[in-house]
Amino acid sequence: MTFVQLIDCRTSRLDEMNRLMDDWVEQTKGKRTATHALVGRDRSDGSHIVEVVEFPSYEEAMRNSHLPETDKIFQGILALCDETPTFTDLDVVRDERLAEDTVRRFLRTLAAPGELPPLNDLLDEDIHSHDPADPQDTIGLDNARKEYGMWRAAFDFGFTVEDVLAQGERACARWRWDATHKGDFLGIAPTGRQVAMTGTTMFRFGADGKIAEIWWHDDRLGLMQQLGALDELET
Repeated sequence: MTFVQLIDCRTSRLDEMNRLMDDWVEQTKGKRTATHALVGRDRSDGSHIVEVVEFPSYEEAMRNSHLPETDKIFQGILALCDETPTFTDLDVVRDERLAEDTVRRFLRTLAAPGELPPLNDLLDEDIHSHDPADPQDTIGLDNARKEYGMWRAAFDFGFTVEDVLAQGERACARWRWDATHKGDFLGIAPTGRQVAMTGTTMFRFGADGKIAEIWWHDDRLGLMQQLGALDELET
């Protein structure tokens, strides 16, 4: 179970504290077990600092605490605090990764049977989509829906999402696309063939949490080969 330690302190020497934390990161390379650390300053009280440190488990957090470098840095931090810090140990019981959920829901929606939904709950009205196979970017929600509609008319398909990595306002998904060619695609008449394609897609989110920009990267050449479009070129 993921474990989080909440450290609450007061200091007027945040810059010095940050330098100490930088030293700790450098000194514990290859040994520390923390996976994520976040430091926040209270907007209503600039001396009130809260640090959130994430670990894979409580046991890993204890192993991290017992590193000699951790103890040394902690003593230095104590000296910089206006009062003794407080520690809260938390077992994570709910972890909502909102960007990851939006990415998975978007890809799932693109492949859903029936009429394509408006997508305005997932995509920004001014969505900007980049595709190396297209000379022009697709801009705007209506144009994006037309682009997705073209793929849906040509194929019955589904995405298998292998990985989603999210950080800040961006996320990246690695996926596999499996499809049946049922309609015209770039001048290629329906073949009924089972085809597959792998790819990655980068997403940028807007302030409202909707997808504002997309970069598609896929094996389009491999797809065209599976559809027989390159047969004449190979003979």
